[in-house]
Amino acid sequence: MVTNIQNKVRVLDGVKVSYPSWVKLFTLHAEGYDVVDHIDGTQALAKDAADFASWKKIDAVVLQWIYRTLSDDLLVRVLEDKSTAYEAWERVKNLFLNNKGSRSAALQHELTNLTLSAMPDLDSYCQRIRELADQLGAVDCLLTNTQRILYLVRGLPREYDTTTSILNQSLLPWETAIDQLQAEARRIAARENIAPTPLVAAAPPYPTVTVVTPRPRH
Repeated sequence: MVTNIQNKVRVLDGVKVSYPSWVKLFTLHAEGYDVVDHIDGTQALAKDAADFASWKKIDAVVLQWIYRTLSDDLLVRVLEDKSTAYEAWERVKNLFLNNKGSRSAALQHELTNLTLSAMPDLDSYCQRIRELADQLGAVDCLLTNTQRILYLVRGLPREYDTTTSILNQSLLPWETAIDQLQAEARRIAARENIAPTPLVAAAPPYPTVTVVTPRPRH
């Protein structure tokens, strides 16, 4: 079995990699190696079972996968002696899903106050909204496509007013809305890179006229 799990599943830190994303990647990996029964709550083999030694060895590998895909901060909160993979899996789950009410409120607060100007670029902004929506789903506060679009347009600057108006009215599917925003971002960038229109050359000055004042006759 593959032990270098970090090449397959990104390290869970709760910021760059959200818990729902980690679960999806880890479960997919476990399915590929036919060991999902070690994390889905399937009852462990009894110690006197004929295949217990083989089961125990596989379980230890899955447990290593879990520990190796946790950030240092999370690992110290989950690491325990004599643990099965499923027990560790549940401890990770409890770190993120306990106190669902307060966590849901915190996630919605971040969504409400998230702005494009606070993010490195449009892709990062869209990805963060996607991650926060996934985390809300994990605490039983699933957002509809319409709600995600409304959060998306809420934090856009004035340059996107035209696209924002379109998205507010049409409420397109998420990926289609992202495509429209990216297209608008390219148009904005193109406009900013266009050299300013040169000023119209000033008209040549009129000839100078010298006014001679006649001297008074004595």
